[in-house]
Amino acid sequence: MTVGARSIQTLIGVGVALTGVAMALGALTIPSAAGYSGVGPNFLPWVVSLVLILCGGFIVWEARTTGFRYMEAPSGAERGYWPGFVWVSAGLLSNAALITTIGFILSCALCFVLAVRGLRGAAGQSDGGLRSWLLDAVTGLLIAAPVYWMFTQFLAINLPGLTSTGWL
Repeated sequence: MTVGARSIQTLIGVGVALTGVAMALGALTIPSAAGYSGVGPNFLPWVVSLVLILCGGFIVWEARTTGFRYMEAPSGAERGYWPGFVWVSAGLLSNAALITTIGFILSCALCFVLAVRGLRGAAGQSDGGLRSWLLDAVTGLLIAAPVYWMFTQFLAINLPGLTSTGWL
């Protein structure tokens, strides 16, 4: 293992640990008043912060002792697949832009369709034509609708809907 590779691996570990420290500093600003079961809203941020700090420490230790052991050679293409990145980004951005206009279900289904386009292209699969687009849209609806209903009907969490009934 070269010295440069160890330095990069050490920087990754330090970055993970610093992310944990930043989250811990953010957790300090969250009130600790106990809620349900005696757990306050700052409990999970503290757990995640501590785990990140521990993982960062282990990564630094691993990098400084022998480097990342048993590390396989990277697989995949040498360069990123930019059209796929554009499709996935378009899906995420359209979801964020349209969720309050067309509702959670339709915007998430659209996000799914666009993201699948990008992932299929990155995997070297063909477009599949209109049938594939329709199948992806139906699949997106079949995923998004139960999630919406679970949040709105069973957990009483308000998500943007197309109607005020809570079912669409």
